[in-house]
Amino acid sequence: MVSKESRQEIRAKKHLKERKRYSGTAVRPRLAVFRSNKNIYAQVIDDDSQKTIVSASTLEKDIKAELKNTDDCDAAAYVGDVVAKRAIEKGIKTVVFDRAGYIYHGKVAALADAARKAGLEF
Repeated sequence: MVSKESRQEIRAKKHLKERKRYSGTAVRPRLAVFRSNKNIYAQVIDDDSQKTIVSASTLEKDIKAELKNTDDCDAAAYVGDVVAKRAIEKGIKTVVFDRAGYIYHGKVAALADAARKAGLEF
């Protein structure tokens, strides 16, 4: 019988490969994305000091109130816009985008495009 790795294990391996290539610094932190079946999360992380500088997710009350659904591209775009505005308020203009092993398509791409439109550079 042939056994296959689960999609989650494959994604975790891809994420480890990506994380070897780059990390966030104080000058250029990492914009990390995580998506579940129902929500999407974004964090701006300084890996040198191991601190999350800014975060946003569809679980926050003020964000959830603005959305019809929390699991579609519109929700991802809204979270990208919010996290970018919060990062710019903290003085962060450039980031490294960490797609966390997900394909750059759909929700992940919508979040990234919205963050770019809001003023983040990556």
